[in-house]
Amino acid sequence: MRNVNLVVATLFSAWLLTAPLAFAQNGNVEQQISALSDAMIQANLKEDTSFYEKYYAEGATIVHGNGKLFTKEEEIADLKSGALKYESIDVREKTIQVYGDTAVVHMMLTFKGLLGGKAFGPIDLRRTAVWVNQRGNWQIVAWQVTRVESK
Repeated sequence: MRNVNLVVATLFSAWLLTAPLAFAQNGNVEQQISALSDAMIQANLKEDTSFYEKYYAEGATIVHGNGKLFTKEEEIADLKSGALKYESIDVREKTIQVYGDTAVVHMMLTFKGLLGGKAFGPIDLRRTAVWVNQRGNWQIVAWQVTRVESK
C-alpha cells in the first residue's frame, strides 16, 4: 500500500509541475489563433490573397453562406477576381477553443462592401474556422460562414 501511495504522490507531483505549462501553452495558442484570425480579416480588407495561399491547407473545405463548396484554389481565384470587395468587417464576437493541435474559432462578423459592383450590407455572418497545427504551422482545414437572420 505504501508503494501505491508513493506512486500516486509522484504522479500527482508531476502533474502539478506540468499543468501550468500546458495551460500556458493553450493560452499562447489562443493568442496565436486570435492574431491569425485578425490577420485574415485584414487580408480580406486589403484584398491580399497571400494570406490564403499560406494559411489554407491543401484539401481545405471552404463553404460560403450560399452553401457553395470551394477548394483552396477556387477560393483564391475567386478572391483574386475582385468581384467581392469589403469596405468594413466588424468583429462582434470571437471565441476560440483549443483541442491539442486543433483550434476552433467562432466569430460573429458584420460585413459591408461591394459584390459585382453592387453595394451590400451591413450583413451579419457567423464564421467558423478550424485551424490545425501541421508540423509546427497553423493552417485552416475547414471554414464556413452562415448568414444570421435578423430578429
